[in-house]
Amino acid sequence: MVKQQNRPGSGAGKQQPDSRLDKETASQFPLGKKNFVMMAVAGALIVVGFLLMLGGSSTEEAFNPDIFSARRVVVGPTIAFLGFLSMGYAIIRRPSPAKGDAPGNGEESAS
Repeated sequence: MVKQQNRPGSGAGKQQPDSRLDKETASQFPLGKKNFVMMAVAGALIVVGFLLMLGGSSTEEAFNPDIFSARRVVVGPTIAFLGFLSMGYAIIRRPSPAKGDAPGNGEESAS
């Protein structure tokens, strides 16, 4: 017969929850609210850019000169590209710390 040992996390007996399982504070999240708003705006820019590139095509029977319009060749791709750039910035941007989370306020333990 094997005897169970009282180890943290083994479920034997009533023990305090592990301190590593505490909820993260807002300052510990990798992305903040502003990052998500910026990502939504960037996504909208990408969609608008692709919508501006939409349009009919030329066929063998009829030539459509609209395929070379500035809206489809320059404006749409530029807006989509700016959307992709701003999406990258929104992901990379470090969220600013909250007012009460100034560095060195004594919340970190010295263990």
